[in-house]
Amino acid sequence: MRDPVTAYVALGANLGDARAAVMQAFEALASWPGIEVTGRSALYRTAPHEAQGPDFINAVARIDTRLTAPDVLDALQAIEHQAGRLRPYVNAPRSLDLDLLFFGDACMHSPRLTLPHPRWRERAFVLVPLADVWPQRVAMEDMARVAGQAIERVSEA
Repeated sequence: MRDPVTAYVALGANLGDARAAVMQAFEALASWPGIEVTGRSALYRTAPHEAQGPDFINAVARIDTRLTAPDVLDALQAIEHQAGRLRPYVNAPRSLDLDLLFFGDACMHSPRLTLPHPRWRERAFVLVPLADVWPQRVAMEDMARVAGQAIERVSEA
């Protein structure tokens, strides 16, 4: 049996009841076979970044898993599908968006999955909630880089 790996997942939604969608996604992750949610950030409201539509509710989950990174990605996409996620065009508004940010110390570049997530340092909606669950990973320079991106803490997860 594989040793457990700690991974980090970004959660976001900006259609319908976005807060409920993110909370339901936390629960769906926690109930997925082979995944244990070991940390949850607060919930944050952000304006769409490089996209249009209503404000997002964002969060980050820390998980422990014995699944492979591609299997975790499959789980995330299945949870998105269950939440009604459609992909009509790049950066379309979404009922749920789950991104695998880190999978242990894995570095991977494939057509389907890149780890760590290639744009994690560019987005306040990732960095700020990530700092809730993995503060030593988020450097001051990273936070300074996204200081102009509005983000508001709306509740504990």
